[in-house]
Amino acid sequence: MSVAADTSVVDLGCSELPETFPELLPGPPSLVMCLTEPPRGLADIASLVLAAPWLLRSPRGDGHPILVLPGLLASDTSTMAMRAYLRFLGYRVHGWNLGINTGPTPQVVDGLPGVLAGLADRYDKPVSVIGWSLGGIYARQLARDLPHAVRQVITLGSPFGLSNLQQTRVGALYSRMSGNHAILPPVNGIEWELGHPLPVPATALYSKRDGVVPWQVCRDFPSDRSESVAVHGSHMGLTHNPSALWAVADRLAQAADTWDPFVVPRHLRRLYPR
Repeated sequence: MSVAADTSVVDLGCSELPETFPELLPGPPSLVMCLTEPPRGLADIASLVLAAPWLLRSPRGDGHPILVLPGLLASDTSTMAMRAYLRFLGYRVHGWNLGINTGPTPQVVDGLPGVLAGLADRYDKPVSVIGWSLGGIYARQLARDLPHAVRQVITLGSPFGLSNLQQTRVGALYSRMSGNHAILPPVNGIEWELGHPLPVPATALYSKRDGVVPWQVCRDFPSDRSESVAVHGSHMGLTHNPSALWAVADRLAQAADTWDPFVVPRHLRRLYPR
């Protein structure tokens, strides 16, 4: 399959917040939740050891290609555990190979569509795109710009429903880096796209214990091919959170051109919020 790269990807523009969604204007997570992110992230890593027996029995799919995108100020190193796990399950997993994610720089805007298109051409089939935090915003935009190259999108704590950067604990940091961005967000916002479903199946994983971004803006509106799945854990630990990993494996295991809502296995129900 031949896919042309579209350099319009990663448009982080923010349109005016619809008046019909006033409840979707949360403030940033509490300072306590933010300050405890590092130790809680380490706890998520430690929990992998205990979760290994049942993670090894996760659903397995057809081994199709997967592209994993890191979050803000993170590189492919941050997604190593997830990529190793998915590779163990038989998938052809790739990092983005674009260094540290400092926002929509020219390198990202020009390079990311080519990375996706290259994988789709190499395997002659659509690619599942998984994005953590800011990487999930990229993943969703890739699906809009190159829908024929994307099989499905899975986001992990991605605040694609933000109305302004002040809603996050990293908004000031993002703003300071914006001088290097190829695409600048107007009205001091990242993206407002809720209510506009992606052209591909989408799953949004989020945690109410997220200490970096408000969990409310990490959820997608439900549709016949989209849903939101809550997990326990920190923002920093989502790429190696056992509950998140199981949910990702379950979503990837679905046959091509099919989609069913996520159902928590009975023996794992205590690991997911009701």
